[in-house]
Amino acid sequence: MFDHITLKVRDFKKAAAFYKAALAPLGYVEQYLDETAKSVGYGPKGEVGLWLAVGSTQAGPVHMAFKSPSQAAVGAFYEAGAAAGGTDNGKPGLRPDYSKDYYAAFLLDPDGNNIEAVTFGK
Repeated sequence: MFDHITLKVRDFKKAAAFYKAALAPLGYVEQYLDETAKSVGYGPKGEVGLWLAVGSTQAGPVHMAFKSPSQAAVGAFYEAGAAAGGTDNGKPGLRPDYSKDYYAAFLLDPDGNNIEAVTFGK
């Protein structure tokens, strides 16, 4: 539905470290890092879908769900993101109230945004 999204972050270094670690297990890589302008993109190589930039944060937290290739990658997202400063907002597992094969994990990023990795099936 969208081409890309930009999140404004307060602490660029902390946010960039969180997203780099949390998104790597999903196959998303850091791209176009500009430490001077304090911006960076993430996505499959050559396809940035998420940009981070220093600035005033939005009025309220954002929820973003990233496609995951597998349940194992959802777990790796959760572990890597938590180790990089994310806060637990839902451990990896099935969410049958969403759908019978909805497998996801949730972390709050350093700015309080609800970041999800999700896959359907195994």
